[in-house]
Amino acid sequence: YPGMLLLAALLGLGTATVYPTFLVAIAAGTHPEDRAHAIGVFRMWRDLGYAAGALATGIIADGFGMEAAIGAVAALTFASGMVVRLRMPSPNSG
Repeated sequence: YPGMLLLAALLGLGTATVYPTFLVAIAAGTHPEDRAHAIGVFRMWRDLGYAAGALATGIIADGFGMEAAIGAVAALTFASGMVVRLRMPSPNSG
């Protein structure tokens, strides 16, 4: 149980550090007139991901095991990062 508490705290800390970064990236990558809409779209997909991700992960874990579920989450996270990398402008890209 203490290990689970530690891992839950680390997950919360990671979430607390990553979401402000997402919001800043969205704000920096959109025109000021479009920011509210862009952040709203981000939050819609984020919240939908909580529900759909939990259901999908449970279904995958039940059907194929915990390792497959963790692998699917890792693959989806990587794919999401690649989409953002390809679609969002970078200040370092010239």
